[in-house]
Amino acid sequence: MAGADGAAGQQAELEPVVSLVDVLEEDEELENEACAVLGGSDSEKCSYSQGSVKRQALYACSTCTPEGEEPAGICLACSYECHGSHKLFELYTKRNFRCDCGNSKFKNLECKLFPDKAKVNSGNKYNDNFFGLYCTCKRPYPDPEDEIPDEMIQCVVCEDWFHGRHLGAIPPESGDFQEMVCQACMERCSFLWAYAARLAVTKTSAEDDGLVLNVEGPGDQEVSKPGNGEHQASALREEATAGGNAEQIEEPCATSSSESHPQKVLKNQSLNTELQSGCKLEALKAKPFMKKDSATYWPPNWRSQLCTCPECTKMYGELDVLFLTDECDTVLAYENKGKVEQAADRRDPLMDTLSSMDRVQQVELICEYNDLKSELKDYLKRFADEGTVVKREDIQQFFEEFQSKKRRRVDGMQYYCS
Repeated sequence: MAGADGAAGQQAELEPVVSLVDVLEEDEELENEACAVLGGSDSEKCSYSQGSVKRQALYACSTCTPEGEEPAGICLACSYECHGSHKLFELYTKRNFRCDCGNSKFKNLECKLFPDKAKVNSGNKYNDNFFGLYCTCKRPYPDPEDEIPDEMIQCVVCEDWFHGRHLGAIPPESGDFQEMVCQACMERCSFLWAYAARLAVTKTSAEDDGLVLNVEGPGDQEVSKPGNGEHQASALREEATAGGNAEQIEEPCATSSSESHPQKVLKNQSLNTELQSGCKLEALKAKPFMKKDSATYWPPNWRSQLCTCPECTKMYGELDVLFLTDECDTVLAYENKGKVEQAADRRDPLMDTLSSMDRVQQVELICEYNDLKSELKDYLKRFADEGTVVKREDIQQFFEEFQSKKRRRVDGMQYYCS
């Protein structure tokens, strides 16, 4: 028995101890993340009546439409009401999609929320994600057979998800870029390479193994993809300096401060100046740039730099990427919309109570609330610091002591008449 007790004690010591403060903070963080992912999607009404929604949270049901059947996507409300007990794939977000729930792709299911749907939604686009497969490797996520930790990144054009190691270019730090365009989409939308030479986020460290586009290094440079050599990248030619107002070339530097990169500031100013008039794309194409077999990574607001002249707009339409000129199409804008709408819908019980009180009562309640909040936080922090678990009797003891302190404060008050 002693040995069993000792083992149990050791196990208790190994188990992580989490305070209520940690739980509350984690719960708030998870709630904010959920609001961002759902983007203000309605959890009770099918989105079909809205037509092709500009961007919404989507799911695929492998129970109703398994691999081998036609792909289909369902909205948030239908995932709850019509497929609650089914196996679902979370697709995160897709653009210009209309809910398929209950249409001809579902053999034995009728939508409970909006049964009068057309047989098919011809404007919808589908990929392997609807069967739970992702990336060029066509594997599930999470993949039980993949032991390599790797971040999944969504392409802003095709909206497929990719392992960072399968993109042909090492992803920069996650906070350094906002959007990614995969290899296949860069090949199809080759005009983006002219912009990538000036705008794309690149890794310039010695660890990039020549995988990442580098337009700021001096001289010609040949970059090739490692491995079996199937894809050879074209030569990189740096812009030649000519004339008195030639652009400065930024040399690699260990520091990243703007003071130590006067060339970079000058270069960006020059870019903004030369693209103010005429076709931006033609101006960029006049400069040497490189195409290669890799994904590209883009900073915030890069879309605003894309040319919107009639010829370029026509090209975007032909390539079906006109959405790239819309800043509201970004996932960041979608997530912010969800956070704003959730904040507007969230009712604060304290504020509701305050609105029914007079000024004196409001002040008294706020003071009591702040005292309770401060003392409870300090009380729970002691348990976290000591690594002990908060028990029911601990919480009861706290409120008994808090009420006792409150009575002493009230009893000790002196009242004066004027």
